[in-house]
Amino acid sequence: MAILKIAQMGHPVLRQIADPIDPDGISGPEVQHLIGEMYETMLDADGAGLAAPQVHCPVRLVICTFDDGVAVLINPEITPLSEDRIRSWEGCLSVRGMKAQVDRCAEIQIRYYDQNAEQHERVLEGWNAIVAQHECDHLDGVLYVDRCDTRTLSFDAEHQRYRGSLGEE
Repeated sequence: MAILKIAQMGHPVLRQIADPIDPDGISGPEVQHLIGEMYETMLDADGAGLAAPQVHCPVRLVICTFDDGVAVLINPEITPLSEDRIRSWEGCLSVRGMKAQVDRCAEIQIRYYDQNAEQHERVLEGWNAIVAQHECDHLDGVLYVDRCDTRTLSFDAEHQRYRGSLGEE
């Protein structure tokens, strides 16, 4: 498996709406190879998740690290289950060296196919919901900087140095 190049903010692939993957093709070598390379790339980059558009493949596939392990989500569909919001610091492998606070839905339902072409439906809360929403945004050409509180947008070094001034310990 190869480590793939990660597109950076400004590359047009990150602003495209990704194409769905034919469920009949999920078990095929092309999709399985992409899943393997994305997984290796995510690990190498120390990411919590990775979306196919981030590696220059505009298809609806994401890999997320949830509390109970890594999940492959193909053609995911998110439904908010609550109006409650949760604020957290987010960064992105495609927006290197920055982070900001983002408000996301605290509880979601997600439907998707896994790497074995099996359909799943699950409810996600907290961290898991944040990761899923962040990665699935990539499938619609949305970056966290589009949703963030721009007053908190900061470079990593300044965030580390001054995070106490924003109320974070």
